[in-house]
Amino acid sequence: MTDKKIQIKLRAARKNAGLSLSQTAELTGVSKAMLHQIERGDSSPTIATLWKLAKGFHLPLTAFIEDLIQTGETFVPARTDLIRFPDGIGFHTVFPFDPVFGSETFLVTLEAGQTHTSNAHDVGVVEDVFVTKGEMEILFDGQWKRCRYGDGLRFHADQPHGYRNLRDEQAQFHNTLHYPKTTLFEDTGED
Repeated sequence: MTDKKIQIKLRAARKNAGLSLSQTAELTGVSKAMLHQIERGDSSPTIATLWKLAKGFHLPLTAFIEDLIQTGETFVPARTDLIRFPDGIGFHTVFPFDPVFGSETFLVTLEAGQTHTSNAHDVGVVEDVFVTKGEMEILFDGQWKRCRYGDGLRFHADQPHGYRNLRDEQAQFHNTLHYPKTTLFEDTGED
């Protein structure tokens, strides 16, 4: 999807929550003008903006980007191509959000020399990173930790964190985000 605008399902999430654009701007920290541009499809958000939306709505990332097809007990993303955001990071959804497990998994691509930093996600969100190609570093607890092919790392993502590829070849990693049920399901009325 490097040539096309990323279609974000912001309007559906906003209408489902019963929020105006002004209320959504206050909730997410994204300007009303930008929200309007995203809803109209005039602008593709950066990954940082998309995470602000996810955090503000207390929803997983794939709630805004994936069309889900339920086939028996399996959820399959309707779109399987690489999504590349304007700020450069690219990913492919491996498993969209599954409420049974409270997680979603991506295959993330870091180009040679690329660094991506992320603001804190919702309280209690934990990330698992498993390097599937190359070598990279992960920022958490204020320090960079080197990870090579086959290495895995789990950290609390409700703090600023990041990923960087200091090599001159592409790196890839599986990134699983685990959401606490109290964050995602607090308004459902379920026990």
